[in-house]
Amino acid sequence: MKTRLLLVEDDPSLARGLADNFRDEGYEVRREERGDAALPAVQEFRPHVLVLDIRLPGRSGLDVLRELRASGDTVSVLILTAKGDMVDRVVGLELGADDYLPKPFALQELLARVHALVRRRPSARARKRIDELVLGDIRFDFRAFTASGPGGSIDLTPYDILTLRVLAERRGEVVGRADLVEEVSGMDSVATLRTVDNHVVALRRAIGDDPRRPRWLHTVRGEGYRLAPA
Repeated sequence: MKTRLLLVEDDPSLARGLADNFRDEGYEVRREERGDAALPAVQEFRPHVLVLDIRLPGRSGLDVLRELRASGDTVSVLILTAKGDMVDRVVGLELGADDYLPKPFALQELLARVHALVRRRPSARARKRIDELVLGDIRFDFRAFTASGPGGSIDLTPYDILTLRVLAERRGEVVGRADLVEEVSGMDSVATLRTVDNHVVALRRAIGDDPRRPRWLHTVRGEGYRLAPA
């Protein structure tokens, strides 16, 4: 059975080109150009992957994503955002997008990301999404992308908090640094393995974890990181 891919993109020439390339890769593709056509198409076509532009006529991609997740649909979703629009990316991830890609993008990068979503889809569906986590005196809200302690709000980036959410959803497992790059930033061209290390340093500073004798965030040399079991 072919993997079904629904592409919701209002630029006709871009949509045609992407659809042709996805078909060349072996996908069964359906195209829609309006946001208000996206949910009916999901219900009828039952895609394995949804590539969803944020700025659409009829209804925004974020509204589509919000209703999709509210209905309990776990289809893998990659959102296409405007270049540099951090707000759309963060909101999209908060609403349940699995990945994002800013325009303009390289075709091969889009294809690679969709292939990655297809590969990890079963495990991602099985993973329980966590909305909040408390480590010591620090509370992390993964819906609002905030952290707070006895002294009030803690200065962490959304990517710092996304890193912790991935580790929390796989608590007790060793998560490779490359996997963290892919899940947190979608293999963004500016993200590196060192970027993940920086996120962990920021998190350790926030929770007061000594890297030499960590209580919560453990480094597994040569592999990645692990959040200690509760």
